[in-house]
Amino acid sequence: MAKYVREDRQPWIYCPGCSIGIVTQMIARAVDSLELDWNNVVVVSGIGCTGRTSGYFKTGTFHTTHGRAIAFAEGVKIANPELEVIVVSGDGDIAAIGGNHLIHACRRNIDMTVVCVNNFNYGMTGGQFGPTTEHERYSQTSPRPIGNIEHPFNLVKLAASSGATYVSRWTAVQARRATKSIEKGIAKDGFSFIEIVGACPTAYGRMNRLGAGVQMHQHLLEVAEIQNGLPPHEAELHYDSKIICGEFVNVEKPEYTKVLREAHKKVQD
Repeated sequence: MAKYVREDRQPWIYCPGCSIGIVTQMIARAVDSLELDWNNVVVVSGIGCTGRTSGYFKTGTFHTTHGRAIAFAEGVKIANPELEVIVVSGDGDIAAIGGNHLIHACRRNIDMTVVCVNNFNYGMTGGQFGPTTEHERYSQTSPRPIGNIEHPFNLVKLAASSGATYVSRWTAVQARRATKSIEKGIAKDGFSFIEIVGACPTAYGRMNRLGAGVQMHQHLLEVAEIQNGLPPHEAELHYDSKIICGEFVNVEKPEYTKVLREAHKKVQD
């Protein structure tokens, strides 16, 4: 997959044991499998550890402001609907400050593929709790003995209920299945949301004594349970005991940019 990556940006910024490098390869392999014209692919990301991913790809990329990755991507897609737009960013960027953009992009059904790496915290800025941090988990801003007093978003439920036409969840160790889902998401004519549950051993793992990267990824393999076709509201995510993975939504709905072009034609006529 080296042909898709900017060699002058090496070495990777990611910590040892981080899942983001795995996801970077998933996206490259999905593009390669679909035989897409790499010059017509735009990769957009926000701020955070996962947000650095776009800068590693050897194509048109945007490293945007915090929480605005989907908003920038919508602008790209509306300006040139022929481009294949992929958003890759973290749970904090997409579901916290960017949460408003996520739900409305789902609602509009604009044709793009969002790959969200969920590592349960703001890793780059020191390991603060975020919108997916589990209740009573520890972070830099939810220390012992109480932990996080808030309850997390379930991202596949959020995306599905907001109107996304393709929704799936995998862990970083289910690389082949996740790559196939990214392929389906890219091929889908509509808004696709793929959640990849990953490991952040440096911040989240250390704060919660979950072990190093190898141990955290081994744990993800042990607790993952595949239930393709399960109603998304039943796709629970409990890090300690069970992470329901699979493809939950794959439906058809008019795509935003096509409807927009038809509206423009009617106005012109």
